[in-house]
Amino acid sequence: MNPQKTIAVIGLGYVGLPLALEFAKQYPTIGFDINLKRIKELKKVKDITLEVDAENLSTLLVPCLGAFEQQSYGFLPTIDRMDISEANVFIITVPTPTDKNNRPVLTPLIEASKTIANALKKGDIVIYESTVYPGVTEDECVPVLEAISGLQFNTDFFVGYSPERINPGDKERTITKILKVTSGSTPESAKDIDDLYQSIISAGTHRAPSIKVAEAAKVIENAQRDINIAFVNELAKIFNLLEIDTAAVLKAASTKWNFLPFKPGLVGGHCIGVDPYYLAQKAQEIGYHPEIILAGRRFNDSMGEHVATEVLKLVVKNDIKVKAAKVLILGITFKENCPDIRNTKVVDVITHLQGYGMDITIYDPWADPDEVQDVFQLCSTQNLPEETFDVMVLTVAHKAFKVLDFNPLLNTTSVVYDVKGVLGTIADAKL
Repeated sequence: MNPQKTIAVIGLGYVGLPLALEFAKQYPTIGFDINLKRIKELKKVKDITLEVDAENLSTLLVPCLGAFEQQSYGFLPTIDRMDISEANVFIITVPTPTDKNNRPVLTPLIEASKTIANALKKGDIVIYESTVYPGVTEDECVPVLEAISGLQFNTDFFVGYSPERINPGDKERTITKILKVTSGSTPESAKDIDDLYQSIISAGTHRAPSIKVAEAAKVIENAQRDINIAFVNELAKIFNLLEIDTAAVLKAASTKWNFLPFKPGLVGGHCIGVDPYYLAQKAQEIGYHPEIILAGRRFNDSMGEHVATEVLKLVVKNDIKVKAAKVLILGITFKENCPDIRNTKVVDVITHLQGYGMDITIYDPWADPDEVQDVFQLCSTQNLPEETFDVMVLTVAHKAFKVLDFNPLLNTTSVVYDVKGVLGTIADAKL
């Protein structure tokens, strides 16, 4: 690795921006994104993900590449591919989604690799942070880098994999406080990459013995959570039929020291709702059908329809006319207290309720209405509605909802379904 490091982070979303700003405190750091609107917002010290502090961003921003000649650190957001040619360490943090059939979509990763390949020079290092199944970095990305750059892997340039562990909306476990797994394509590059991350990660690092091990470690972290949540979701269904309070059961069981405290709910987001499919895809390619992983994913994917069905039962039981019933959905983000709507399973609840002919209003003080409209073609509001509803469904446990006076939103026959189990006695039913 070149002794004077200049970092280029490709992808400035929930993962890339916090990472870039941490590096920018010590190194000249170029943040590249194909979204012009995002770059313009960052240059105006605006982060719609709310993951970074505005003052920190403002302090680190530099106006142009030339500014790095006067200082050896700083952050330059750009949409100009020529700017990243100044870097000798490239870090890819683009999304790795699935398609409508839940198959991995590597297109963003391949396109990012092409972008880097045009800037790649001898001695450079490319580090992938995007979630993938084992083998993607070396089998899918490296050939792209070689073909376009004309350089030879592990002779002219080197590659590493360090899985992201960002937890959107978490202001306690921030990027520097989460231990980082690292790996490299040679022993020397693995050490260089580990040293690089150690320079910014106060929690320390764990150097994996190979890139494939690091890739596999990432994908099973979320697959494990997915399976555990699927288990408690199934328990919730069983206990509901038995008329037993699921939350009370879990609280009692949690008194044992080794009981894992998972809770039922809608399982979406950019990791847990996606990563298991990446591992399943690779397993199927080598002739193995992963029963437990896919069963857990199918069960969690079914929870949106289950919630809608339970709401329908409440509506019918309370003699509320189903068609055109006014329903208030509280929350559309995939988790509480953050604006992230990626792969939110609240949309599944909404779709099924709309299928019954119900009139849906979405209230979420965190979610950007323009983004909700653009991604899901749904109308939402950040302002509390000034009307009453026949049905209220709490789907996300935002702090704002826990202290909200719901009485002005309800009439004498209204029903309340609490997916997250935070409303107490006000709820007619909960998951």
